[in-house]
Amino acid sequence: THNHPSGVAEPSQADRQLTQRLKDALAYIDVRVLDHFIVGDGEPLSMAEHGWI
Repeated sequence: THNHPSGVAEPSQADRQLTQRLKDALAYIDVRVLDHFIVGDGEPLSMAEHGWI
């Protein structure tokens, strides 16, 4: 989870790339990334819910 101070919860390209890099790195030690939440104004955005995980 991380916040976007701008209030826009839509993930940036950097957010997507970082998430993929973390998934790849953690897979080496058998840790699965289940979701990545972005908090802005309103409801948090779930990357898994949108099929981005």
